[in-house]
Parts: sequence; C-alpha cells; structure tokens
Amino acid sequence: MNQFSRNLILWAIISLLMVVLFNLFNQPQGTQARLTYTEFLQKVERGEVLRVTIQGQKLVGETSEGKAFQTYAPHDPELVSRLISQKVEVKAEPQEEAPWYMTLLVSWFPMLLLIGVWIFFMRQMQGGGGKAMSFGRSRARMITPESARVTFEDVAGVDEAKEELSEVVEFLSNPRKFTRLGGRIPKGVLLVGPPGTGKTLLARAVAGEAGVPFFSISGSDFVEMFVGVGASRVRDLFMQGKKNAPCLIFIDEIDAVGRQRGAGLGGGHDEREQTLNQLLVEMDGFESNEGVILIAATNRPDVLDPALLRPGRFDRQVVVPTPDVRGRKRILEVHTRRTPLATGVELDVIAKGTPGFSGADLENLVNEAALQAAKVGKDTVDMGDFEYAKDKVLMGKERRSLILSDEEKRITAYHEAGHALAAKLLPGSDPVHKVSIIPRGRALGITMQLPEGDRHGYSRSYLLNNLALLLGGRVAEEVVFNDITTGAGNDIERATKMARKMVCEWGMSEAIGPLNIGEHGEEVFIGREWAHSRNFSEETARLVDAEVKRIIEEARQRCRTLLEENIDSLHAIAGALLERETISGADIDILMRGEPLPPEKPNNRGTAGGVAARAGERPASGQGDAASSTSGAQPAPGTAGTAPRTAADADAAGRDEFTLEADDSGSDRGSDRSGDRSGDGSGEAGR
Repeated sequence: MNQFSRNLILWAIISLLMVVLFNLFNQPQGTQARLTYTEFLQKVERGEVLRVTIQGQKLVGETSEGKAFQTYAPHDPELVSRLISQKVEVKAEPQEEAPWYMTLLVSWFPMLLLIGVWIFFMRQMQGGGGKAMSFGRSRARMITPESARVTFEDVAGVDEAKEELSEVVEFLSNPRKFTRLGGRIPKGVLLVGPPGTGKTLLARAVAGEAGVPFFSISGSDFVEMFVGVGASRVRDLFMQGKKNAPCLIFIDEIDAVGRQRGAGLGGGHDEREQTLNQLLVEMDGFESNEGVILIAATNRPDVLDPALLRPGRFDRQVVVPTPDVRGRKRILEVHTRRTPLATGVELDVIAKGTPGFSGADLENLVNEAALQAAKVGKDTVDMGDFEYAKDKVLMGKERRSLILSDEEKRITAYHEAGHALAAKLLPGSDPVHKVSIIPRGRALGITMQLPEGDRHGYSRSYLLNNLALLLGGRVAEEVVFNDITTGAGNDIERATKMARKMVCEWGMSEAIGPLNIGEHGEEVFIGREWAHSRNFSEETARLVDAEVKRIIEEARQRCRTLLEENIDSLHAIAGALLERETISGADIDILMRGEPLPPEKPNNRGTAGGVAARAGERPASGQGDAASSTSGAQPAPGTAGTAPRTAADADAAGRDEFTLEADDSGSDRGSDRSGDRSGDGSGEAGR
C-alpha cells in the first residue's frame, strides 16, 4: 500500500470520528427529564416550576424539587406572561447552532469520500503494485536464481531440447563466446509438443540454471474483460524485463494470446489482436530489447500468427516430443529417485512396455504404483505394483461388481479369443501380452499387445494385418455362434476409418493411386480434426467407398479363413478365459500347441506377468501416423506430428474417431482398445 492510500484511509477514519463526536455532543444531557408540553403547563399551574430558560422552541428548566427538565413549546404568545404570573424565573437565550466547520463537514463529507474512493481505484488501475484492481500491471511472477529448485538434472528424455536451451543459458553467462564472431542470441525460443512432454518443466529448469531473473506468466493472463488491458500488461511485462536485464520471460500456453489475426470469432475490434500486436512490437519493434529473451510453450503451433514465428521474434522452434524407450527409462529413473524399489524392478522393461507415453504419463504411473504398494502395506514398490498401476491407468479399475450372465461371458470370451488368435496367426503383428474378460472401466474385455519397440512408420502389409486383427472378434462370433452382437461396433468403426485413410491419405489403393482426397483441418499435437473440405467429384467418392468396402471385406475373409482353420485353438483360448478370466501371451502359445495350462499362480488372477502394453499402442508424436497395437490395432488417424492416441485419452476427451456414440441397440461405442468388448444394453463401452 502506497503513501497516498494510507493517507486517504487515515483521513477517512478521522472524519468519521468527528461526525460521531458531533452527534454525541448534540445529544441531550442524560440528567434532564423530558416533559410533554401539557405536563409542563400543569407543573406551572401547580407552582412546581422555579425557573425556565427559553432557547427558541426549546424550554429548559428546574422544578421546585431541584430536578432539571426540558420540553418543546409550540408558538404560544401568552407563555411568558403565564410563567411570570406564576412567579417563575424566566431567562431567554439565543438558539444553539452547530459550528460552521461541522456543518460543512456533514454536508461535504459523503462527496469527498466518493471522490477519494474514485481516485484510489484509478491509481490502482494505473499501476498499484499487484492489487486486485491493477488491471494494467503484468501478473508475471518473478523467480530468482535462489528460489528456483529445478535444474536440467531433473529433466530427462528430451536431450535435443535441453541442448537448445543450454545454449541460451550459456549465452547469458558468457555472451562474448558467441558475439566475438558476430553471432547474436536468439530473441525467442518456442517450445512445441504434445501435452505432458515437459515444456513447462524445461522452462523451470532454465530458470534454475540461468542465474538471471526469470519472469513466468500464462498466455491467458493477458486477456481481461477491459479493452486495452492485455496490451498494457505486455508493455509492463517487457518494461520489468528491461529493468532486470539480462533476464528470461516465459509465457506458457502462448496460443491463448498469439492466435493468427483475422481468424477469431469476435467482431472487427478484437482485444486479442491488440495484445498480439503489442507483443510483436515488444519482441522486435523500433526499440531494442537487448538482454531480454522470451521463451514460450504451446501445443498448438498451427494456430499461431506467422508474424510471431518469424526470425527476429521466435528464432528457434524446439520440438519436445514424446520420449523414446531410452528417454522413458531415464524419466522413470528421475521419478523413482525418492521411491524405494524392490530388487526385481527393471525400469527398462517398464520403458519398453510404454511406447508413446509422455513424461506426465510416466510420472502418474510411478505415483499409482507407489500408492498401491502403500495401500497393501509394502515397504518397497515391486513389478507387481507397476503392473497394477499400468492396468489401472490404461484400462481403468477392475469392475468385479459388474455381474455378467454366463452367455455374456461366453460371447466376450470368444470375442477376445478371436482377437488374440488372429494376432498370433497374422505375420508381423505385435506379440500378445494379455487377454482378459474382467470388466475394466467401460470395457467388458480386452486384448493387449506389447510392441517390441517404438514404431515410426507403418507398411501396407502391417495395416492390412491390423484390419484383419480388428475384425477378429466379430468373425469369431460369426464362426462360433452363427450370430453377431453390438460389441464389435468400435472395431468396425476403427477398421472403417483405417481403411479410408489408407485410400484417401496414404495412397495405398491401386484403384485410387497416390492421391490425397479431402482436405482436413487438424490440430497438430492435439489431433482433433475440426473441418473437412470436399475437393473431389461424386464419381471419386463412389470409387473411394468401393475401395474401402473391398479392403475391409478382404480383411474379414482373410481373418475368417484363419479362425476356421484353427477352430480348436479358438475354443481352447475361450475356455481358458472362462476358467481363469485373464491369460498371458505365453499361455496362448501353450494352448495353441494343444497342451494344458500349468496351475495358476496365487494372487495372479486378473494380472499377467511382466508389464502390459496399452490396449492401443501409443506411437511417438511427430513420427507419422501410428497404428494402435491392440488386437485389431489401428493407426491413429491424423497427419504427421499428431499426438499419441490412447484409450484413456480418447475415452476422456471423446476426440475424433473415439467419440462416444450410442447406437440404436443401446450399446455405446468409443473405447480405443481394439480388444475391448462393449456390453449392449448396459451402456458399457467398448470392444
């Protein structure tokens, strides 16, 4: 609070006290009794009044008993003569008036108070230090080198991004190393990547390593309800930066303020555009910003204004992708530093089983494993806890309270057996890790595959195998029951979309050729398609539909042939699922050889050894369209650079092809697990 504010409050308190005192002193004395005018006249007639002082209409007197009294008299010309006739001592005095200054204070105090309050708020709006009404001031939080506790040692799995930012830190500490050859430091560094990959963590690490003041603010902090506030805050932010130069400024989620101009839904005068224009000027305008480096983070680089991305403003764009297997292992090592691990825990095995996981996903996995170990009273976290955490994070908690009829269990078992057997028989498919008919989340059953490594590209043969694998559950129902259910709705939806992408985007149809049919508007790292534009004829559309149908029908016939030729293995796998509810890929190999399964291990119900892959493989972002690797896995639709699609993500966000839709039969569709089987009628999603 500044001096003016303190003085204003002090004078307001003093004025209020003066008014209170004035009112107190004007109160009648407590020893004077109030009499009505009638009572006063009666006392006068009885001779009980000794003396009276007349003050206008106010009469103050004393009775013969020595008691003081007061009353108010109307205009009565005969009052004085009546008092004299009764031998009452009469005294006249002028009427008391309030001091002129008190009258002035009472008259003007409300207006002065309003003016003072108005001045107070205006000063706050124009620059009060960080108060609630300081709209024009930047809300950036300054982090000093002493308060920053995160360093590059706490960041793993993004070596290239660390190297880029290390150069910025080195320039701040030793600028002559670069300027002696005519080089200049980048004015801005833009961190782009999917959510959860560590963009903000990298910025915090820079704050800990740089040794210079670090200002942190969110892009949404520039947007307020008053016009001009955003631009004012940008000016104030860079003014603070210049005062503390050399320094770093970090703007998180810059797409909130840096959207391309002219693309908004508002009117012609868009407050966001004013803020963006001011940001462009401050970054590279007429005035120099030497020593102020801007770091920003976003997962929507496609919507940023081109003027913001040009050299001279954001000279570098650093991609922060999802980590590979080595990066995932290092991230797990960072997050398990404070977690006591059992002897048999192998972080490299966990890393291999989590393709496409971001750093945030891995942190959540370690946390869930630690919570599970603590809940059962363990002193260390073992592989079983990581297995439990993986299943819970990826598939949801077991729903053993969901009661299924014997017929539903049998259908689910054969459906999952069809997926698993197809995955075993189709060449090039990812190994089956686990098959379960225990309801989890919205799924009644699931077939999981463990990829042998990170995939960055997918061949046509691999995709055709995945199409056949996707249809394995539906085909198994046809072969065994000579009937079909709604449980394969999501499998069919995903197979259709994969086949359409093969024809329209990936040029894998001989009839269509290497053409891209249809234009799509899509977020680069979020992966949701917003708009489709039709740039093809009706004849081409009919040809595309025919090709999609042909590809799916050929995959269906291929899968049916495989299952009919191995019907004994199908029955054996389904029987084992009905008996044990969960079996591993090794168990399936034993059953396919016609051998009996070994006795079930204690406490192994619902869990297969090792670490489970996600029901859908989550491909590393930025490496092209990736296929999910569940039984019937499908490449995640989207262009190069799309974010990994996961069952949990799809179920939570309802994004793109995984949008939950109720069909006419009452079953829901929308799980991103090709092996998941949805319950019909009960609202349980997803095979």
